[in-house]
Amino acid sequence: MEEKLGFSVSQVDAESLPWAMLLDADPSERNVRKYLAGARCFSAEKDNEIVGVCVLNTIGDGALELFNIAVSPDMQGQGVGSALLRHVIDRCRSEGVRRIELGTGTFGYQLAFYQRLGFRVERVVRDFFLDHYDEPVMEMGIQHKDMLRLGLDLE
Repeated sequence: MEEKLGFSVSQVDAESLPWAMLLDADPSERNVRKYLAGARCFSAEKDNEIVGVCVLNTIGDGALELFNIAVSPDMQGQGVGSALLRHVIDRCRSEGVRRIELGTGTFGYQLAFYQRLGFRVERVVRDFFLDHYDEPVMEMGIQHKDMLRLGLDLE
């Protein structure tokens, strides 16, 4: 599928991921550095340039957490993020990963993006963005306060 969209997906080292793109999805450099340690990282490349990134890390027996997925601004809205995450989900499933979890804001395009790919809301973490970020995390002129935890069972 990726080839039809004009890009390829591969697993890469965390050091090769562009910081600007990672910080687009998560504005806390401290948080990004923390979850990059030991992470499984994937990139979508077009014409030898990274146009999308995806970062997961182990959280338990057979489960991974999706910590970051981002697409370069000039490639957004063209299916790169969806194809990248589908590729990662399929790969994880084939490797015996039983579940992928993630946290996201309670509103915005990200929530619909994850739900379109089969993730379901499981709980709310009140005040997460207030407690874990030094600066307000804003979207559409609204400050994120609470986090939704979503999960996708792969079995």
